Amino acid sequence: MKRRSCLIKWMSIWFAMVMLSAILSGCGQRTASGKSGIKIFFSLNEMDTFRQTLVDSAAERAEQEGAQFAMEDAQGSIEKQVEQIKKAAAENYDVIICSPVSVDTAVQLKMSAGDIPIVFVNSCPDEKHLKAGQYIYVGSSEQVAGEFQAEYVLEKLSGKQEINVVLIKGQASHSATEGRTTGVKRTLEKSGKQVHYVFEDGANWDTGQAQKLFELFLSTGVSADCVICNNDAMALGVMEACRNSSIDCSTLPILGVDATADGCEAIRSGDMAFTVYQSGSGQGYAAIDAAIQLVRSGSVKEVEGSTEDGKYVWVDFERVDSSNVSQYN
Repeated sequence: MKRRSCLIKWMSIWFAMVMLSAILSGCGQRTASGKSGIKIFFSLNEMDTFRQTLVDSAAERAEQEGAQFAMEDAQGSIEKQVEQIKKAAAENYDVIICSPVSVDTAVQLKMSAGDIPIVFVNSCPDEKHLKAGQYIYVGSSEQVAGEFQAEYVLEKLSGKQEINVVLIKGQASHSATEGRTTGVKRTLEKSGKQVHYVFEDGANWDTGQAQKLFELFLSTGVSADCVICNNDAMALGVMEACRNSSIDCSTLPILGVDATADGCEAIRSGDMAFTVYQSGSGQGYAAIDAAIQLVRSGSVKEVEGSTEDGKYVWVDFERVDSSNVSQYN
């Protein structure tokens, strides 16, 4: 009887523990109303210097806000990114931050996330894929970066009526490539000057690829008045090609975007003329703030830089040249 009594007592304790575990498990699956309970998953398209700053800042901001934060690098693979989003949905994350490998996969990414809201960052899907309170974009208005570059060229080469431009572009599937290139071309062509794009090709944001492309251009013997690159890394590749051909970089305006540490150092040394500061830390902070607000209130209207339609949160670009480079990096 004593043994049976102990068995009944043990089973009662076991049953109580199972019920408690089920209750706690159920609580963990609910969307948290307070900051400390929010689970944020970040799927990155592919790591580089700028995106490292973005991710580090996002992690820092999430910690400040008491949110749980996890990041995985898709390493340029659409398939891997889709699997990451599906995994995040299965693990009941409250919100997903996604820098898409390709903006053309926006529908697939949204389907993989189910009902979980997505903050797209740094590479913007077409507006038709955005929806206030559910699918929003955090980043900088890419056309502005291109406009700043073109304005610098027009001021620097104000005495020329004809301008020969080399244009080195980023990844074809990235919204920044289209936006920055469009900003450059529209601004230059509105100037009334005769603009000749003597060389235009993509180097996928990569220093080595840009170096090879510019070496190819130099082999043609065609002259250039400026080299406009969609980012600093490619501008550095152009500079390396110039050095290898004994060309003084200070005589050929080379322009980039991002104001990376290497880019700013190149401006200080006189090898690069101009860059545009894109705040990786600003985008990382804003992405977390937007993610938290989506979970808490279903809106990003309280986030600095948000637009009236609730679809965008803009982080401003800034011009950087020899006059103010000391303020950056």
